[in-house]
Amino acid sequence: MPASTSKSLRVAVLADSDTRWKWGSLTANRIAPADSDIRLDGYLLRGRATPTARQLEEVGVRADSLREVTAVEFLREMARASEGAASEGAEGAEGAPAYDLVVLSLVGGAVQAMLHGLSYQWRESLGPGRVKRPVVVTGYVGVVYEKLADGLLLRHGADLVLANSRQDADRFTAVYEGVGADASSVTEVALPFLGGAAYEKHAPYTVVFAAQPSVPESRKDRTYLLNRLVKHARLHPDREVLLKLRSKPGEHTTHIEEQPYQRLAERIPGGLPANFRLVYGHMGEVLDRTDLLVTISSTAALESLHRRIPTVVLTDLGVRESLGNHHFVGSGCLASWDELDAGHEPSPDEQWVGRQGVAADGSYETAFDAARERIAKLLGQGGLTALTPYYTPATAPGYLPGILARHHLGPDGSPLPGAPDADKEPGPVRQIVRRAARGAYRHGVQRVAPVIRRMGEL
Repeated sequence: MPASTSKSLRVAVLADSDTRWKWGSLTANRIAPADSDIRLDGYLLRGRATPTARQLEEVGVRADSLREVTAVEFLREMARASEGAASEGAEGAEGAPAYDLVVLSLVGGAVQAMLHGLSYQWRESLGPGRVKRPVVVTGYVGVVYEKLADGLLLRHGADLVLANSRQDADRFTAVYEGVGADASSVTEVALPFLGGAAYEKHAPYTVVFAAQPSVPESRKDRTYLLNRLVKHARLHPDREVLLKLRSKPGEHTTHIEEQPYQRLAERIPGGLPANFRLVYGHMGEVLDRTDLLVTISSTAALESLHRRIPTVVLTDLGVRESLGNHHFVGSGCLASWDELDAGHEPSPDEQWVGRQGVAADGSYETAFDAARERIAKLLGQGGLTALTPYYTPATAPGYLPGILARHHLGPDGSPLPGAPDADKEPGPVRQIVRRAARGAYRHGVQRVAPVIRRMGEL
């Protein structure tokens, strides 16, 4: 038997929600050089959206190790790994691995904090000049339809800023060049979770509404959408109608869900029809039995279009930036429930689909080649220069310090006094208090806050 020529690649993925863990871990596997044998260590950033065991199981991505950390704990772990690699040339101090790739799958402000924190840690542990540090990668979980400039500039400074489509790559480059920032980090890829068999009709015909935690937000709008979905089920008793939910009450995803559809469904007059069901699980498995995917603006629409499943983006609540469905203007997918009730069948615009990184033409497997080549080139240099985010204490003195402070970092990226100690595991009392606080926060979001808002409208 010939010896294996694969190269071991150590990857750290830091994520702050279930959807970002899915994007980050799958992206790591997609962009790793083709001949790599990957060891993936997952770090879940402690916060309101830290995924539960059920959510992690639903994502379906396995890691060689997985643990919950604070921002400062993660940064110290990365510093230890680099120090160990520099001094020993292999495994780091106390067995900490020397990472080749770090994927930051976080909200923009957290990405910026980690970039400054990593820069500080590596500067302190490895010194100035070109150093043996990991390649740092970041990007977006799905469709970028709001806060384009803000989110992009908060991600600037990573070695690769991934764009999920040609359209996004052009927009990202224009923003960076427009403020005088280096745009060479922008790298076109595709969404890492596309895949599955091409569409074939099913029996019974199955309509799936892909719900989103925060779009729309109001109880009125969410009740309207649920009622229309139930009405569609009653008008078409020969169809199976599924409401695909992202989380169960009490769980959080990337966005806060104040009005869970499960609670609203309990109040449907006459109850739910026999052909209507609430479902959870992996989106790809649900799409395996879908004949019509309906949503407001979910990334599930792109997964569906990739498989050439008939896909509708609803116009019932308007075509608005706040909903995100404006992103689908020109797609051929916009339609209303009245049209769907009457039998409308959407036909996507092929040119629009091609610009969105959906790769329905079969080119998906090559969509990550540019990222793989760039990472292999960076890893082969033997050392990388310091991370240089656009935001610094000089360019954004009234903005950056607040972002860093939220993650217990000073203006230079150093840990602030009193930051959590990475060497000390929380005791049982602290763990209980943390779980109770998280539960209280979720209760406040889903129960108390809506009541206060309704009282304020009286």
